[in-house]
Amino acid sequence: MKSHTFIIFTSIGIYCATFHTSAWSVNNFLMTGPKAYLTYSTSVAVGAHSGIEECKHQFTWERWNCPESALQLSTHNRLRSATRETSFVHAISSAGVMYTLTRNCSMGDFDNCGCDDSRNGRVGGRGWVWGGCSDNVEFGERISKLFVDALETGQDARALMNLHNNEAGRLSVKATMKRTCKCHGVSGSCSIQTCWLQLAEFREIGNYLKIKYDQAQKLEMDKRRMRAGNSADSRGATAETFSTVLATELVFLEDSPDYCVRDASLGLHGSTAGRGGNACRVARTCLSGRGGAAGGSARSAA
Repeated sequence: MKSHTFIIFTSIGIYCATFHTSAWSVNNFLMTGPKAYLTYSTSVAVGAHSGIEECKHQFTWERWNCPESALQLSTHNRLRSATRETSFVHAISSAGVMYTLTRNCSMGDFDNCGCDDSRNGRVGGRGWVWGGCSDNVEFGERISKLFVDALETGQDARALMNLHNNEAGRLSVKATMKRTCKCHGVSGSCSIQTCWLQLAEFREIGNYLKIKYDQAQKLEMDKRRMRAGNSADSRGATAETFSTVLATELVFLEDSPDYCVRDASLGLHGSTAGRGGNACRVARTCLSGRGGAAGGSARSAA
């Protein structure tokens, strides 16, 4: 598989990463979006890579461990699926792109944006006012959406699922933000505080989305509706089904395969491949009969 190595110089040091050209999470991002946004391509690449690395961390010792096949989500690839795992890949990658764009913006890496000071001076609550340098998540959200959502050109249920999970990923960045405050007052009395919003550590976002993955909802709809989406009635019915789920929740359409069983045609290596000394831990999970993920479901009208 062909790959490219990027040496990226940032204000926090040198970042080196290798990206496979077939990876949906990186290469396709860089080929989408208006040319005016090429200035953000490095941040998009780093963010997508961060998302995939976090995916691998969250699933290190689970029966599905965010393998390379998870990144190959082109429309013509038979590995492309609408499973619970796919929902997480989209959400964490989308979150990674938004997170990195937001962080770079606040650090002054882009000429056209900086801290979000739109609320500075306003009373935020009892004893504190907005001030300081809040991370500009609105900018990160807007630019990341232009890159990430541009990959979904279809109007079928799979495309809507991916767009929904992309949005859930972006919302997770906002949901985990922290309020940081500085005290003011005579002799350190802290009679009033100046506060601003900061991004959480990306690991916290990964933990947040892992919980959403465990609670993901399966949307039940007939296979024709899943693949068609070529009529106004079909698109309307499909969109209505997705509207019943909160934007913050992950959704999927297909049950996961048994990841404990080797299936080369699906890129599945079985219960112990590539797990080293902890293979038995994974094997026990498989032997317990939990080879596929379970979760709630929401049914669409017939």
